[in-house]
Amino acid sequence: MRTRRFTALVALLALCLLAAPAWALKPFTADYTAHYMGMQASGRMTLAPEEGNRWRYTLSVRNALADLSQSTVFEERDGQWRPLSGSDNNQVLVKKSRKNASYDWERGVATWSGDVKADRAGPIKLQPGDLDALLINLALVRDVAAGKPLRYRMVEDGRVKHMTYSVAGHETVQVNGKAMRATKVVNQDGNKQITAWIVEGLPVPARIVQKRKDETLELQVRQVR
Repeated sequence: MRTRRFTALVALLALCLLAAPAWALKPFTADYTAHYMGMQASGRMTLAPEEGNRWRYTLSVRNALADLSQSTVFEERDGQWRPLSGSDNNQVLVKKSRKNASYDWERGVATWSGDVKADRAGPIKLQPGDLDALLINLALVRDVAAGKPLRYRMVEDGRVKHMTYSVAGHETVQVNGKAMRATKVVNQDGNKQITAWIVEGLPVPARIVQKRKDETLELQVRQVR
C-alpha cells in the first residue's frame, strides 16, 4: 500500500512539474544604448501587467532624428501568448506615421488601421500560436532557454511571415559592465537580417541588430530592473 501511495505521489509531482511554466512572465524595465541612422540613441523595453491576465510590452528608441515607439497588449491563454492590439508610432525627421493593429480572436482575424495601404489593412486569418513582431523578442528568450525550435508565424502589417531563427554559436556580450555568455541567433529574410544575443536569466535579448538595405538599428542592453 505504501509503495502504491509513493508511486502515486511521484506521478502527481511529475504532472505538477509538467504543468508549471518553464518561463514565467515578470514585469521588467530594460534600458538600452541604441544606434539608429548612424547616431546614438536611447532605447527602452518594458513589460507591465494589465487587468484580465493581460500584459503590455513596449519598445521605444529616441535620438535627435527619430522617435520610434511600438507597443503590444497580449494575453496568456492555453499556454500561448496571444496579441490583442498593437500600435506603431514613428517620427523620422518631419515624417510621421501611425499604425494600429487589432487581433480579434473571437472572429479569428487581424486588421490594421491608420497610415496603412488598402492591401495591408486585412483582414488576415489568425491561427493558434500567431505572434506580432514585438512579441517574438520575448518568445526568443523563452524558447532558447527551453531548447525549442525557433520557428514563428508572424502576423504583422497586413501580412503573414514565417520566421525561423538559427543558432549561430555563442559570443560574449557586456551586461551591466560584466562579460556574459550569450547564444547568438539569426534570421535572414532577403535583404533583411535580424540578429539577437540571448543571455540566460535576462528576460529580453541582451543585444539586437536589425539590418535592412542601408538602414541599421542596434540595441545593446545597459541594465534590467
